[in-house]
Amino acid sequence: MRKALLLIFAVVSITASAQRFAYVDTEYILENIPEFKKAQEELNKLSAQWQKEVEEKYKEIDELNKSYFAEQVLLTEDMKRQREEEIKEKERLAREFQKSKFGLEGELFRKRQELIKPIQDKVYNAVKELATSSSLDFIFDKAGNQANMLYADPKFDKSDSVLRKMGIKKGVE
Repeated sequence: MRKALLLIFAVVSITASAQRFAYVDTEYILENIPEFKKAQEELNKLSAQWQKEVEEKYKEIDELNKSYFAEQVLLTEDMKRQREEEIKEKERLAREFQKSKFGLEGELFRKRQELIKPIQDKVYNAVKELATSSSLDFIFDKAGNQANMLYADPKFDKSDSVLRKMGIKKGVE
């Protein structure tokens, strides 16, 4: 009987100190937010429009190249050089245009930040509120093929402990 009571006490103690986990699926959440769908449609429309413009620029370059190679035997050296420079300049401008729209700091990236980031922030804040109101220690995102941690109670952050174990003092380089 005494062993049974000790076992029950041990299980209750372990359970009481156990961390509480939960998960969410942000893909599912975002798919069900009307303003996210609207923002995604706007981004897709802009992307398609800009992609069409890029394709038109490269089509024009391709036509210039075909024309140049067809007429090359009839052109003087100066005319050849001028046509080659014109084609190179159009290629440079097309690449710049493409980069300005689709590059890392391009318009599509900025527009995505403008439209999507506020929605993602709302989701994150709702996750954080859920965690604190439900006394959850960790919330993971199961969207995609990998799990990402969306929320972690800071009291479980052991980064400084790891640094101390390694003999590294916090804030010292």
